[in-house]
Amino acid sequence: MRHYLSIFQQAVRNRWDKPALSDYRGETFTFADMATQIAKHHALFEKIGLKAGDKVALASKNCARWAMSFLAVGTYRAVAVPILPDFTPETIGELANHSESVILFTEPRIWDAIDHKNTPTLKAVISVEDFSILYATDKSLVSAMKAMESSMPKVFPAEQKEEVSNYNIGDIDDLAIINYTSGTTSSPKGVMLTAKNISSNIEFALNRIPVTDTDKIMSMLPLAHMYGMAFEFIYPLCGGGHVYFLGKTPTPTVLMQALADIKPYILITVPLVMEKIFKNKVMPTLNKPLMRVLTSIPGLSNIIYGKVRKTLLTTFGGNLRSIVLGGAAISLPVEKVMRKVRLPYTVGYGMTECAPLIGYSPWESFKLGSCGRAVDNVFVRIDSDDAQKKVGEIQVKGDNVMQGYYKNPEATAATFTADGYLRTGDLGIIDKDGNIFIKGRSKCMILSPNGQNIYPEEIESILNSMPHVGESLIVERKGGLVALVAKQADEKLSNEELAAVMAENRAELNSRMPAYSKISAIEILEGGFEHTPKQSIKRFLYN
Repeated sequence: MRHYLSIFQQAVRNRWDKPALSDYRGETFTFADMATQIAKHHALFEKIGLKAGDKVALASKNCARWAMSFLAVGTYRAVAVPILPDFTPETIGELANHSESVILFTEPRIWDAIDHKNTPTLKAVISVEDFSILYATDKSLVSAMKAMESSMPKVFPAEQKEEVSNYNIGDIDDLAIINYTSGTTSSPKGVMLTAKNISSNIEFALNRIPVTDTDKIMSMLPLAHMYGMAFEFIYPLCGGGHVYFLGKTPTPTVLMQALADIKPYILITVPLVMEKIFKNKVMPTLNKPLMRVLTSIPGLSNIIYGKVRKTLLTTFGGNLRSIVLGGAAISLPVEKVMRKVRLPYTVGYGMTECAPLIGYSPWESFKLGSCGRAVDNVFVRIDSDDAQKKVGEIQVKGDNVMQGYYKNPEATAATFTADGYLRTGDLGIIDKDGNIFIKGRSKCMILSPNGQNIYPEEIESILNSMPHVGESLIVERKGGLVALVAKQADEKLSNEELAAVMAENRAELNSRMPAYSKISAIEILEGGFEHTPKQSIKRFLYN
């Protein structure tokens, strides 16, 4: 297996003067620009005193400068710590501290809101907007950086590309990334991924979904999540493609315009995006009485669905070879229409702990309702006595599986079986052809419609500490979150007074939560919750 940074290094040398990274409607950087900026980062890292194995946190919106900073960290043999900018500034600071990060790349607005006393390990904070220094323990670093900038060329010439891209790639078993799966600050789960874990996914993608040097791709999933990082950024760049960053989750109007402008070869997204497109653009037309009649006529239905397919692919830019969905389940009615239209889509399956891919099939052989077959160098089994018929936990072992959770040996031990398989927490079956079908979850985790992981216990732990809350339970209702609250045993407030307090509690709770974890309502549960003999709430009764 080749180290993914070795593949990246070769792409830099082969594509030196070609475009590599662009902010949609903003800056564009060639592979030469990128290599030059990586070299400048390395010089700055030396000034700061960064060593191989040190941690560098990145918390900002998707952008080309985030991407270059991430690559500079890896090619320096440091460890990247991507953090979702959706987390509160308090959480970002605490995760940077928990990871013992020495440097933080972020936006000025985020840094300004962080309590600097909570980030004692940081030696420098760098803006992803212009690479200026926002904070440094060594005050001479600013002048040293200016001197370095003036002594280095704006862009290195092609004659020096071998020297400039002579990266310290390191060993394939080196720790490469600590990826926090949630915004908890009490017992955070930082997934430790090695270069081998990442390389396994990148090699698979390059072999199974080839990239040409004229291919373009849009990056709109969070770079702080492995799905977006691996498949909308690292993989296409290693293949010599051109990556466009949309910056944040686009509105349907912006998305359709970006597709028309960029003309990507592949669209990697969450099902919610495709469901919105189909429900707003396709289903209303197909559900008209006349269309229902026409599509029921053999032969004619194929012509109509063929025209819908052609229109959609043209709307998507005209160059799409594949659409890959993942991160959440897709609506079955929408999927059935996508199949009738013969849209070149497939559904993948993965998790951060697997860097991230577990299952994938090309659209030509994708089986309806499944999430693909096990990817190369990965073994998938079902913890049941009949994997084809009896649902059991999906368990995984292979080159892409994490080392464990950073500074959390208890969580690590609980996640692996005695024979070394990762417990995914997903329930499913595998058919005779190896197709994986997810049937549910064994964990409490809630998957938001746009693929974000929501851990209800984290929200509950905060809510339970608030006034007049005895116990609480976070449940999913119509794609949103609702808090069920049991009153304290000696509650003296009237229902009206209690409702007012809960409104204040909800506002305070939501101010501390990322956007996808905010609750829409608090419902008072008369009589309290039912409990197990161990006094745990019987969650299954309230979902």
